[in-house]
Amino acid sequence: MRRSSDELSIAIMSIRDILVASCLAVAWFSAPALAQTPDLLFAETTPVRLTISAPFSRVTRQPETSSEAYPASLVVAGAAPETLAATVSPRGISRRRRDLCAFPPIRIELPTKPAATSLFKGQRRLKLVTHCRSDESFQKHVLLEYAAYRLLNVLSPISLRVRLASIDYAEPGSARPFISRLGFLIEDIDDAAKRNGLVEITSPSVAVRQLAARDAARFAVFAYMIGNLDWSMRASIAGETCCHNGKLLAPTKGAVANLIPLPYDFDQSGFVGTPYAAPPRQVRVRSVQVRHYRGFCVHNPQAQAAASEMLAARAAVLAELHAVPGLHSEVRARKSAYLAEFFDDIATPQKVEKNLLSSCVS
Repeated sequence: MRRSSDELSIAIMSIRDILVASCLAVAWFSAPALAQTPDLLFAETTPVRLTISAPFSRVTRQPETSSEAYPASLVVAGAAPETLAATVSPRGISRRRRDLCAFPPIRIELPTKPAATSLFKGQRRLKLVTHCRSDESFQKHVLLEYAAYRLLNVLSPISLRVRLASIDYAEPGSARPFISRLGFLIEDIDDAAKRNGLVEITSPSVAVRQLAARDAARFAVFAYMIGNLDWSMRASIAGETCCHNGKLLAPTKGAVANLIPLPYDFDQSGFVGTPYAAPPRQVRVRSVQVRHYRGFCVHNPQAQAAASEMLAARAAVLAELHAVPGLHSEVRARKSAYLAEFFDDIATPQKVEKNLLSSCVS
């Protein structure tokens, strides 16, 4: 079978090239110089195998406005299997809609502190991204959203770590799971903040001038890279704290300036390509596959710098996509081509100006 030019470039790329690209990316994107290693659960990339037993027939039927927690058990497979007491509850907004997803994203809480030898040492609250629908085709969407987080990890330590998992879901007392699907766990916001010497800031909204220009530009250019339009760096939906599909981090709780926006939830992006993904009404594009830049004009100089450094990190970004396990070769090739289009869009400062900054938000 004929290989795409991007696949060939990855195949012949030396380890040195990848390391150089990674170092260039980290040199510009990483803010805290003393960023710490993630907790054990997120320090490795090998998929973990889990069995979660809970009354899922009740969890999945909760009203969209309810997030009642139910007792559960979490079994971690391995040479020394462990069982953890837990609670599970449905979470999220759009994926709670039953016309979109039959199985909601899950929040896992561990009421008892895991042992020092546990894979879940240090964990208390975790988000689990699930399969949304039982159809096997939805497995690729799980893998691609996982990949999106990993691509951001390449570009900055101020990003949420993820761990892929093969999960058996079972009702309490049942000897057999009712379904087995891929999912992934997401690092808790507080843990990501602590790892970077930061804290989470809660506010209903913020002004553009309060945002750290460098980090806001990275957020916006990364969103353009994966074709993500479903976010806001300044506000959220009614009743929620800032921001929509993002959180704010800062060096201290009382900070009111240089706030760092941290993105998450990429299922509505063109890169992930879920069948329910649609552009927000305020963005006039025909499809999420059509990239549209939504960064702030005041951050244009920083966006140019972000684009330049992302271009330098191209090899590392593509290598990370190719390292995601379980992706079908055709899907991998399509997504490599999708990312190649982004790198062409930012190939020169003139192209950045034309393709991105010309649509910036005043």
